Amino acid sequence: MSLIKTGSSFEVLSSQQFIQWLNLEKISLAFTTYQSNRLFFIGTKPDGSLSATMRTFERPMGLYTTADTLTLATRYQVWQLENMVEKGQAFQERDKMYVPRRSWLTGQLDVHDIAIGGWDNKDGKIIFVNSLFSCLATLSDRYSFAPLWKPPFISKLAPEDRCHLNGLAIVKGEPSYVTACGESDVVDGWRDKRRDGGCVIHVASKEIIARGLSMPHSPRFYQNKLWLLNSGMGELGYLDLKGGEFQPVVFCGGYLRGLAFWKDYAVVGLSKPREQTFSGLALEERLTQKGAEAFCGLQIINLQTGDIVHWLRIEGIIAELYDVAVLPGVQYPGCIGLQQPDELRRVATRDLRLEV
Repeated sequence: MSLIKTGSSFEVLSSQQFIQWLNLEKISLAFTTYQSNRLFFIGTKPDGSLSATMRTFERPMGLYTTADTLTLATRYQVWQLENMVEKGQAFQERDKMYVPRRSWLTGQLDVHDIAIGGWDNKDGKIIFVNSLFSCLATLSDRYSFAPLWKPPFISKLAPEDRCHLNGLAIVKGEPSYVTACGESDVVDGWRDKRRDGGCVIHVASKEIIARGLSMPHSPRFYQNKLWLLNSGMGELGYLDLKGGEFQPVVFCGGYLRGLAFWKDYAVVGLSKPREQTFSGLALEERLTQKGAEAFCGLQIINLQTGDIVHWLRIEGIIAELYDVAVLPGVQYPGCIGLQQPDELRRVATRDLRLEV
């Protein structure tokens, strides 16, 4: 087991083979914890030890990555960070260093999942789940957001979090599936439907293709399957798109949010349930039956067997995660945050290129 101590606030532990798995697969991981206002990067240092780098952003949630960019939803802004390290080079031993380059002010929309996509083969744009207004939206130069789509049972756009729309799956570059915690058209109505009122909606047709889920999150289309987290049950599984039945693959022992894939592995984020929001869910009963307590961290699942093969555990003040991403080809990622003015000044100088 590997251990990183970060003072008295929290510590990061991993399973015995977790570091070897990162090195073998040549990947690193990133995840957000809005409860503690942190963006994390997990990798391995040049000496082979586990690396955990964190930077402060206010209430970070949805996370979307490409080869050299990272798009992050925060409390009232969308941030885009870019890697400043060229291939084959390093900066302070880091093979990628993410730097805040631009942001958009959205106001507090309770933005959840975020991605880049579009319709009708148009250029991709930043699309996000606007949970407060129960819709999919994009950025606007003039307003807090530009609405793109809303569920069929939502009668109007209002700042009422009626159904707790939260998850977004992109298929072939287009927004294709979303998850909601309840089919409600009244303010905060989803809270009465937490145990079995969750649904999955096909965006193009507005057809509700699955019901009976418990707080579903993080739909992702991978290997020709629509995967999602049945969070109130603690389950990772996939949806039978013909019959609309959820097929659980593994029980993960925590409240699930955040799902990413790499080859034949799923990376799942787990949280400890909050007493008020998550009380009364079947997850509590299942944990009690198994003699277990909720887990906060990441679990790596073999999709062929359903086995949890590696894990990363966080102990201390951090109890909830939201999103997770895989960073291919990255060993020791870093990030320069907004609370590091000296580093930001040095980056601006280093990155300046003059041609004469």
